[in-house]
Amino acid sequence: MAQEATGTANRWDGASIRALFDPKTGWLDRRVHSDEALYKLELERIFARSWNFICHDSQIPNPGDYFINYIGEDQVIGVRDEAGKVNVLLNTCRHRGNALCRAEQGHAKSFVCSYHGWNYALDGRLIGVPGQKTYYHDGLDRDRLGLVRARSDNYLGFHFATISEDAPSLHDFLGDAGRTGLGMMCAFDNIEVVDGIQKNVIDCNWKIAVDNLFDWYHVMYSHASANRTGLVDLSKVLFPNNQMVMLGEYGHAISGPGLPQATQDQINQLSDEQRVEMAKTLDHPLPRVRPQKAMELMGAVGIRSLGHPNIFPNLWITLEGLQMCLRLPRGPRHTELWWFTFVPKSATPERRRRMIEMATHLFGPAGLLEQDDGENWSQSTRACSGVASRRLGEALVMGVGRDKVEVAENGQRRVETCINEHGQRWLYRAWTEWMTADNWAELKARTPAAEGVV
Repeated sequence: MAQEATGTANRWDGASIRALFDPKTGWLDRRVHSDEALYKLELERIFARSWNFICHDSQIPNPGDYFINYIGEDQVIGVRDEAGKVNVLLNTCRHRGNALCRAEQGHAKSFVCSYHGWNYALDGRLIGVPGQKTYYHDGLDRDRLGLVRARSDNYLGFHFATISEDAPSLHDFLGDAGRTGLGMMCAFDNIEVVDGIQKNVIDCNWKIAVDNLFDWYHVMYSHASANRTGLVDLSKVLFPNNQMVMLGEYGHAISGPGLPQATQDQINQLSDEQRVEMAKTLDHPLPRVRPQKAMELMGAVGIRSLGHPNIFPNLWITLEGLQMCLRLPRGPRHTELWWFTFVPKSATPERRRRMIEMATHLFGPAGLLEQDDGENWSQSTRACSGVASRRLGEALVMGVGRDKVEVAENGQRRVETCINEHGQRWLYRAWTEWMTADNWAELKARTPAAEGVV
């Protein structure tokens, strides 16, 4: 076991990291949420290896459009070039490291460094250096000094990037659970991002903000005040006896309410027109009867999910695809949350207004639910730093060893049960594998499909 912090960084080996979480008992060492050395290792072994969400097609529709995001703490530019290809470039000049883009998003013909004027094309090539002939004696090898370009790809218009050369393809990385989660975003209509990404920092570890999305145990208690406002009736969105958990590849998971199979079988007999009429009869602020095309996007099991997907490590899909949230790490005790709101391109102005209003008042800096959650996360993170408090650990024991993974004919895996902590345990199990694997080949070998009793 690694020694307690004594003013110098802990040295964590594989055995000491694995000792931080026991998936069989659900016991979690609180240092995973406070240790500086573990955080630095996360940046290297999780974020630098993973496929990270960068932007959506609708944010950069034209050549020259760009959006700034992060891979861990590395700032990147997602930009569409003249040929229509989306490139993801490290936002750091190859000369002295200055950031090229300061605006969060915009349009550019090229990227010019404000320090010494080095100029880069939209594909990252170095195309101009002031004084190249005079000061550099025409000896500068510009071909070797272009911007570093990450591997990038997209699924259903959602662009991801990785700086790992040996990472699997995006399709394989997402696996069934990740593709099902993104399919949830597109299940009803073609979508676009609402301008203005809501951003705020909460004094919490990023993993606490992630594991909370799987937590339906806290909803009625933590969010009782939001329930009393009348903005949302939590009893209509919470079904304690109909929870479905999908445990996917590399730590991806979906957890929350699920439609009973008998209910879905009835829906499957309806035309899209009949489903629209059925949705009108439901006393709920969002449509819950997905059209026929959703079956192809989400699968026969996934289409029943009304829960929250997380694409490991930190991309949360919520409100049945109305919003996505990135939990960006800012040290072991701080997380920056980015809220993306999506609306159908075909939405009427009134429907668009109602959807944005719902999103704004539930999540994000002004959200009633987010304010409840943020206070809990902050206090939980603070307790992880106390000498006595951090020794106590956390007990993620709900449902442990009591539920069995069912496998559908199409290969989709799920656990059907009541409120549970399977998603949280899956997250931290995956975290230990990512943190202890030396390379992607080892990580792949250590990531078996969920099976048996969990």
